[in-house]
Amino acid sequence: MTVTQVNNYIKALLESSPELVNVSVSGEASNYRVYPSGHHYFTLKDEESVLKCVMFKGDASKLVFKPLDGMKLIAIGRVSVYPRDGQYQLYCRALQPDGVGALAIAFEQLKQRLYAEGLFDERYKKPLPKFPKSVTLITSPAGAVARDMLRILRARWPLCAVNILPVRVQGEEAPPEIAEAIEYANAHNLGDVLIVGRGGGSLEDLWAFNDENVARAIFKSRIPIISAVGHEPDVTIADFVADVRASTPSNAAEIVSPNHTDWRQRLDNAHTRMARGINRSIKNARTTADTRLLERAVRDGITAKRSLLARYAAKLDALSPLKVFARGYSVALNAGGETVKRVKDVKTGEDIYVRFIDGQIKCEVKERIGNAKAKL
Repeated sequence: MTVTQVNNYIKALLESSPELVNVSVSGEASNYRVYPSGHHYFTLKDEESVLKCVMFKGDASKLVFKPLDGMKLIAIGRVSVYPRDGQYQLYCRALQPDGVGALAIAFEQLKQRLYAEGLFDERYKKPLPKFPKSVTLITSPAGAVARDMLRILRARWPLCAVNILPVRVQGEEAPPEIAEAIEYANAHNLGDVLIVGRGGGSLEDLWAFNDENVARAIFKSRIPIISAVGHEPDVTIADFVADVRASTPSNAAEIVSPNHTDWRQRLDNAHTRMARGINRSIKNARTTADTRLLERAVRDGITAKRSLLARYAAKLDALSPLKVFARGYSVALNAGGETVKRVKDVKTGEDIYVRFIDGQIKCEVKERIGNAKAKL
C-alpha cells in the first residue's frame, strides 16, 4: 500500500465509526488561530492529551462569541484524517463554551471591547430635550410595546408628535434593520428623541440589541437615544451605549414626556404668583403716586395760602393804626381805653389819653369845641 492508500484507509475507518461521525469533545483551547481564509485552527487539550481541531469558514461565521486560548470549550463535529498530512483531527461543526453560555460570553466580550473604545463614556451622553416636539419609536409596530408607549406619550404630553419606524426586534434580520432605522432617523431629522427597544424575553430574544452594529449606530446618532429593552433586570449592550437607559419601554415614554398636568399646575401657580406680584407693584405704584400727588397738593396749598396771607397782611398793614400814626395822626382814648370818636363822648374836666406812634400822653379836657369852631 502506498502512504496515500494507508491514510485514505484510516480516513474511511474513522468516518465509518458511529461514535466519531457525531462527537462532542470537551477540553481547553490553545493555539487558537484564525487564518485569512476564514478557517479556524486550534487544539483541544486535557491533562494528558491534545486533539487537533479545525473549523471551516462557513461554520465559523455562525459563532456568536470569540473563542480564546484557555477557554473551556465543547467542540461538536466528526473525527477524520487529512490524507496529505496523515494527521487525524476534529472537524468542528459548532463550538460552545463549557459551563457558560455562548451568548453570555459574547456579551461580555463585546461589552469589554466597546468599553475600552470609550463608547460607554458619560462625556458622550447627550441630554434629553425638556419639552420634545417629536419622538420617534424604533420598534415593532405589531406588539403591545408600541401601543403602550403611544398611550403614555399622548396622555402625558399630547403636544408631542410621535413617529414609528417599524423594525423587526428579533432574529437575524433585526440588527441591520434597527441600525438602518437609527441612521435613517438621523439622516431625515425624525424626532427630537429616539426610543429604541422592545418587550421582555430571553437572552436570545433580546440579542439584536447586543449587536455591535446596533451599538455603533446608537453611538453615532446625533439625536439622543433612550434604550428601552425588556424589563428591569434585562441589560443589553444598547443600554450601555445609549444616552439614557429605561427599565422598560413604558418607562422610556415616561422619561421623555413631561406630565402636562404637572406643568399646567406649575403654570397656574406661576400665573398666580405673577398676578400677585403685579398687583403688589401696582398698589405700591399707586401709593407712591398718591404720596407724590399729596405732596404736590400740600405744596400748592401752602403756596396758595402764603399768597393769600401776604395779600391779607398787606391789607391789614394798610389798615393798621400804626400806618396812621406814621403819617402824623393820633388817637384819643378815654379812661376805659375806648376810642373817643366824638366831642360829645367826653366831659369837661375828664381825663383822656392821646396815643402817638411812639407812646401816649394824659390830658384833661378843658373845653369842648363843636365842629364849626374846629375847622382848620
